[in-house]
Amino acid sequence: MSIRPSSQKDSWRDAILNDFVPNVSKLTLVADPDSLLTEEKLALELRGRGFDLIEFNDPVEFRYAYESKYRSLWDRGEHTDLVVILCLQDAELGSLPYDLLQAGRKLSFNLGELFPNLSYPVIEKLDRSLLDSLYDAQRKSPPDRMGDNATKDFILRYVFGIAAELISSDVELLRALLRLHYGKIQIPFTLAERLVQVLREHSGFKAWPLDEIVPDDEAFFAFLQERWPVFLSRLSKADQLREDSPDQWAGQPIGTSQSDAPAVRTTEGEHQYGLKFPGPDILPFDHQDIKVYIDNLFVEGKLSPIHATEIDVEPGSWIRCGIVPASADDDEMRISRLFELVEKDLPTEESRYSDWTAFALKWAELSSLIHCGSNAAHQTRLKDIGDALNATFSRWLSDHYSSLINLPPTNPVMLHHVPRRLARDVEGSGDGHAALIVVDGLALDQWVTVRQILQKQDNNLVMRESAAFAWIPTLTSVSRRLFPKWSG
Repeated sequence: MSIRPSSQKDSWRDAILNDFVPNVSKLTLVADPDSLLTEEKLALELRGRGFDLIEFNDPVEFRYAYESKYRSLWDRGEHTDLVVILCLQDAELGSLPYDLLQAGRKLSFNLGELFPNLSYPVIEKLDRSLLDSLYDAQRKSPPDRMGDNATKDFILRYVFGIAAELISSDVELLRALLRLHYGKIQIPFTLAERLVQVLREHSGFKAWPLDEIVPDDEAFFAFLQERWPVFLSRLSKADQLREDSPDQWAGQPIGTSQSDAPAVRTTEGEHQYGLKFPGPDILPFDHQDIKVYIDNLFVEGKLSPIHATEIDVEPGSWIRCGIVPASADDDEMRISRLFELVEKDLPTEESRYSDWTAFALKWAELSSLIHCGSNAAHQTRLKDIGDALNATFSRWLSDHYSSLINLPPTNPVMLHHVPRRLARDVEGSGDGHAALIVVDGLALDQWVTVRQILQKQDNNLVMRESAAFAWIPTLTSVSRRLFPKWSG
């Protein structure tokens, strides 16, 4: 049995859940090469219906769990709905043990059946959290049969909100990249390549370092970071910092070509400012569609403020977030903004794991600032939010934690995914070397402080930050066992 797509389904999960009715069969065998059943929300829904999920990876490990827990129950006449999942690519259910094949009903699910008109090699690279948007787009705008490039364009337009062929100015390009990299999900490399290919067809973008800043969010932020001092240096002290004055880019029509934009261009890769990345020296940071992102990036620590004592910035200006605080009022402004962002983005019991990890990085920035100060009101406010947050997180863990274990290790979600990701990076690097440094007892807000020091010592460092869930209980003796090949 396989998926039967229908325009009546509100979610791709519904097409799968229809085949899971409790008490129909004590054993269900599922060929799931795309790891659909282990997707966070689907796994939670299946468990809510009373199904136990177990992956068939190691035959000995599986046999022990199967015989000791489930066979003993069935032998006593008790019922339980067990789902055995075979996730390996190109593996068929016929490879499972004979006694399972005789006792269980057989199902199969794959992305090709969910998205029959899209290119399978493209959609299999997507993070499973993006399938909701893709399925919704397919339902509202059913595509004809598409090849690789057409599928990539469809996903870029309807999932990431980027119509690459319509981007024709510096402002539009920068806005699209900010929307892309400010989100929680990293764009798959195959889509990044397609986006670069389409953008390269526009003559105005040939000088941009698209190969670096489109697929890599940290390279993009490093690109913005080195352009920020140049932007500040070109501001006049008389009129360009007034919030009520027209932006130099605000009057630029959306369709204006890059050659018409008021930016300093580079020739043959030479920069009058000695910049590392090629491309325009001056970016339109003060355009109304751009600055709404830029001040948030400084507030959240993705960009670092610089010293600019010669710049006379008016109180309340969005630019102040990008200048090293000259007074306690500036620190107060950043803390106030971070509180606003944190309270607006508080995860709930229904949030995805990626919402919690993205929030943790913002929370660490705020905690670091407050713990380095002595403002009692801030500390009390942080504690009150933290107490409520911990209560929500505890309830979220009770429902969602078990569904994290079997997620694909492409972007590590739990600690045991890290060795597999390291092994993949080593294989792909070509030099066969990787280093894992474990700093025991270092909290995330303490890392924020360490990171700032490291960045001051070496401005060329490019750090890619992410977060993963620890095993519970979070003891060194438990976590360290997850890295037998990497621990000393």
